[in-house]
Amino acid sequence: MGAKEAIFSKETFQFFRELKRNNKKEWMDENRERYQEVVVKPLKRLLEEMAPSVLKLDQRFETTGARGANFSRINRDIRFSKDKTLYKNDMYVKFPFAAGALEDGGELYAGVSEKSATAGFRIYGASKRKESTLALVAQPRLEKNPKWLTQQKRKLGRKYESYWYSNVKGQWTANHGWPTNADWPKLQAWVVRKKLAVSAAARPSYPSDLAKIFRDLYPLAKFVSLE
Repeated sequence: MGAKEAIFSKETFQFFRELKRNNKKEWMDENRERYQEVVVKPLKRLLEEMAPSVLKLDQRFETTGARGANFSRINRDIRFSKDKTLYKNDMYVKFPFAAGALEDGGELYAGVSEKSATAGFRIYGASKRKESTLALVAQPRLEKNPKWLTQQKRKLGRKYESYWYSNVKGQWTANHGWPTNADWPKLQAWVVRKKLAVSAAARPSYPSDLAKIFRDLYPLAKFVSLE
């Protein structure tokens, strides 16, 4: 698998660098066409390139390009965020599970920002953790297979960064490293990812590299997400 031409160019990452310095509606309005050309179109192309390999992993992944399902929003929801800047400095293509999965299940993703690209697996719990996939699907599986987290760390820990979030006094708190079975009852989100240089994401081989990452991390998404 490999695209004949690179999907992303340096212009994609330059756009996010300039946006970070000019995070205002006026600047965004002036650069709207540029945003569509160097950010939106490449992300749509990445979805199209990756859909076959993602569906080969599991037919239950969402790959239709539905708004909100496969693409993140650049507009920040400032109502509930401490960060009051209007626009995010990154965007993602997401592959969540669709049929047969809970809404807050895990997903594979690939993102671009001003300095790098990232790709990996992530899962975020629901507002009520006891009703989340983390509690209803993953927790019983971990109880039946208590060695699973240790096995994944041994298998993937050298290649991928892991971090997770807990809720401490109403605030999400980042914890670096691989969670343990003891951590799981307080775990609110989990991310396992690889950070890539701009040059790596701008190569024609990027979709093939991404497919390898997704193959490595798909078992995580399946274990913690699917009933």
